Amino acid sequence: MRAGCGLALALVLVTPFEDAHAQNASAGEESLNSKVYLPYPPGILPPDLTAEIERVRSEVSEAFRRAMADWRAMDPPKPDGNPMVLGANGYQAVGLLGELLNYDESVSVDGNLACAFCHMPYSGFSGSSQSINLTMSAYPGSSHFRSVDRIPMRYTYASMFPVLQYNATQQDFYGGNFWDGRATGLMLQNPNAEQATDPPVSAGEMGMPDIACIVYRIDQSDYRQLFETVWGKGSLDIAWPADVEEICTTPAGAVRFGNDMMPVKLSSDDRLRASNAFDHWGQSLSFYQSGPAVSPFTSKFDAFLAGSYTMTPDEQAGYKLFGGKGNCNSCHLDGRSSVLENGTVDSGSITDAAPLFTDKTYVNLGLPLNPRLPLFYENSADSYGFVPNPAGFGHRDLGMGSFLRSVNGVNPNASWLDLAPNFDGKFQTVTARNAALTPASCPTTDAGRIDANGNPVPYFQKSFFHNGYIKSLKQLVHFYNTRDKYAYPVTSGHCPVGTTERVDCWPKPEVPNNVDDTTGDLGLTDREEDLLVAFLETLSDGYTTPYPNQDLFTGECRKGGSAATQGNETLIATPDLPACSSRICDVDPVPEPPIK
Repeated sequence: MRAGCGLALALVLVTPFEDAHAQNASAGEESLNSKVYLPYPPGILPPDLTAEIERVRSEVSEAFRRAMADWRAMDPPKPDGNPMVLGANGYQAVGLLGELLNYDESVSVDGNLACAFCHMPYSGFSGSSQSINLTMSAYPGSSHFRSVDRIPMRYTYASMFPVLQYNATQQDFYGGNFWDGRATGLMLQNPNAEQATDPPVSAGEMGMPDIACIVYRIDQSDYRQLFETVWGKGSLDIAWPADVEEICTTPAGAVRFGNDMMPVKLSSDDRLRASNAFDHWGQSLSFYQSGPAVSPFTSKFDAFLAGSYTMTPDEQAGYKLFGGKGNCNSCHLDGRSSVLENGTVDSGSITDAAPLFTDKTYVNLGLPLNPRLPLFYENSADSYGFVPNPAGFGHRDLGMGSFLRSVNGVNPNASWLDLAPNFDGKFQTVTARNAALTPASCPTTDAGRIDANGNPVPYFQKSFFHNGYIKSLKQLVHFYNTRDKYAYPVTSGHCPVGTTERVDCWPKPEVPNNVDDTTGDLGLTDREEDLLVAFLETLSDGYTTPYPNQDLFTGECRKGGSAATQGNETLIATPDLPACSSRICDVDPVPEPPIK
């Protein structure tokens, strides 16, 4: 059986958000469901948030139904060999298990949030809602409306990152998963599998208070048999305590739990069995994400490498800029050598037939603080006594620096601690693949395009980089190109009169330490920026083979506007920022120089 959603009434009551906020600030506060958490000023949450949540949930349900049908139609795999291998349909079985886990809402605390809610196929397994991408950027968790401080990373090709290691010669970290690298791969030797084990127990995401709760939901699921087929009969035979349901419908962080990370009281044998099953959760999801349903190498660029696609003149010109003047290939490795002599560009031969377009390292691009992120306002207790962000606007996202200090996650290597100041503000260089992937009905992620008949080309609103500050690929390239040229010592929403934010004014970095200096003033023309976008669009999967489940999108595309100013209508003024919170910036070794 699948757990139901306990928030239907609450969602009705908070539509639209502005009305709910007005109620919350008045004597009518008691009319709201006690579970609803609304510490936000008007305009932070999009007014159609409830409708968007329900739209995506219906799409997730359809994907789950399809996966269930595929499993029921599949011939069972045939265990064979020593050690045992799932023969015949083993790949299909493990992939389908991971797919079902990805689309199962029951594994969240309120039974209303699947992993896929933040990672849908039609957006390259990144954010599923245009209005969320445009405004709050970070996605609401199962316990509404808790959130986190980063946007969802794309699943695609993340499974191909190695275990996190520090290269002393290069003085850089390589591998790991998550924006800050905290999914190291230490225990499972697979960073992507370990990444999958974090959101289920994240208070701002799926919100379960104990990893055993996820196993409990799988034990109750309609696909329990498939899990035991893959991971062994008896792998879910756990004696659950009488209060397990009550515990597993109480969000992580609730004061009643204190510091107890294992409130579901199990015998030592059952706790071990639950831990093993939870590891298998991560491994199953990672296998699905590594396969052709998520990371298929089916883009125009892959066809180009195979000799079966000829780039258009604009795409070819963009590709030359990518490896030359744009300097993109320095971090987003394309599998060829970049030769920059006498004005020439990439003249090397193919060295990788399936390049990942990332060097798997970490970099501080100098992004401004994004005041639209809900976490900045979550400095009061919810109905469970949980305060997501006591620091308020004193919060600074130090990226890998926070992980190395164990401020966010746990650093498992003491020798790395002293490196923290060198990695403040640095985030993972994600693959450029599928940055441009959109639903088939919305051919682009950039506003303002006109077709051959002069009609607006429909677009799908996405957000980019770890905090979602950038709203189009054109803006992304323009930021790389002009960050330093148009730098101003202001915060977002305060660009000088006569300038336009994201066009000829870039606010100061949230974390000024360690800002990358290989970009920022590239000297690209406006036309050259557009050519780079044209090339980036060749990296979207689904050209040689249709991208699975890309047809799930049931929303409406957007039209009009300009990619240069996309999202500017939702800019808000950053308030006066207090000093960086001591719980973030005064942890040894402290940032050098101090972050204000």
